[in-house]
Amino acid sequence: MNNEDYLKDISEIKNLMNKSSRFISLSGLSGILAGVYALIGAAVAFWLVTTYSYGELYLDGWVFRTAMLILFLVALFSVVTGIILTTRKAKKNNEKIWDNSSKRLLLNFLIPLIVGGFYCLIILSQGRYGQTGGLMLIFYGLALVNASKYSIGDIRYLGYTEIILGLIAAAFPGYGFWLWVLGFGMMHIVYGTWMHFKYDRR
Repeated sequence: MNNEDYLKDISEIKNLMNKSSRFISLSGLSGILAGVYALIGAAVAFWLVTTYSYGELYLDGWVFRTAMLILFLVALFSVVTGIILTTRKAKKNNEKIWDNSSKRLLLNFLIPLIVGGFYCLIILSQGRYGQTGGLMLIFYGLALVNASKYSIGDIRYLGYTEIILGLIAAAFPGYGFWLWVLGFGMMHIVYGTWMHFKYDRR
């Protein structure tokens, strides 16, 4: 056996170990659609606030409740789309959708996300609306970085981007909404497109 055979065997072993410890069937297309959902939701919420509340939100008002419902629907559609497309990709690649690697991925993603969600609700209940956009970006970014150890490592770059945008939003709360749109909308589309052509089109 020559050196090329040894290198080939080592490469195959490395790939097998990587597949056994990481969930790699995430769909780039689901990232694109999540970004589109976020842009549509943001546009509707912006129209509601500027048309019916003159740019001001009140916790007990119907506009605020509707904006929260829109945010929930954006998250729901993104999750459902991600599950459907990722399941389809996993079946196409003859991979299991629910194994130890996917469980670790989900757990490490959800812990920062759930903590961040409760913290944002606390901030909202105190009427500090300007901080929530930055907090959402920061905790979502942390969730992505935390989960990247058990999935495609490239998602950590999206996580870093979301964290940076969140910190900028925290420093300039007046731009929180637009940075939220940039982070959850445009960055998802850019990342999803990159991942789609890098992995899905193979």
